[in-house]
Amino acid sequence: MKPKEATIVTDEVVQLSVPVIQQSYHWDCGLACSRMVLQYLHPVSEEEFQTVCWRLKLSESVWTIDLAYLMHQFGVTHRFCTQTLGVDKGYRYQSFYRKHFDTEEERVNQLFAQSGLNDVRVEKRSVRVQEIQEHLAQGHVVIVLVNAVLLVCDLCSTPVKFCCLLPIGQKCFCKNPDYQGHFIVVCGYNGKSGCIFYNNPAYADRVCSTSLSNFDEARMSYGTDEDILFVYKDS
Repeated sequence: MKPKEATIVTDEVVQLSVPVIQQSYHWDCGLACSRMVLQYLHPVSEEEFQTVCWRLKLSESVWTIDLAYLMHQFGVTHRFCTQTLGVDKGYRYQSFYRKHFDTEEERVNQLFAQSGLNDVRVEKRSVRVQEIQEHLAQGHVVIVLVNAVLLVCDLCSTPVKFCCLLPIGQKCFCKNPDYQGHFIVVCGYNGKSGCIFYNNPAYADRVCSTSLSNFDEARMSYGTDEDILFVYKDS
């Protein structure tokens, strides 16, 4: 885990000191993002985190609604915005979703159906980038589902292997997909240069940056449902 850097909040620039934590497998980027957020808010032990993951029965298929339930379990105020309340049946034919679709559809739909009873706040709507920036300016952070095929960091010299995001040393046998769902933690922006800062769990040693147009393209791609999990610092 990379040490925290100083938080910067000015009229033009916001860069929050969210620690960078690298994912361990090709499938746990959402859990790594959740650990980053929790470390930023109020640190929990690895044992506590794993206990809650076990309680929620999280496996190799983690959806944004799972992360919302995870935040609730830790008493973190959150708001999950999405274009689809449940599972889009069209994803059955996408290579990224195909493997787990049949077993996950019922589980995920049930989580959405029971969200109100479980105090998990879900809203069906799109989110403008200005709303994200306003959220960040107040010291809060955001977990965003993006299409990693489209997301391009302007600071990294070489792009991450979007095909499977395997740890270093493991060989990739995937074909290049049209869509690769990937979670990132948005932690700031530069209003003057028009860029977004984010922690990519594929890395352990950097904060990434991309243009507002590329960020919107990646987060609004088909497959993401425009999923955004707002997390509040005053939890």
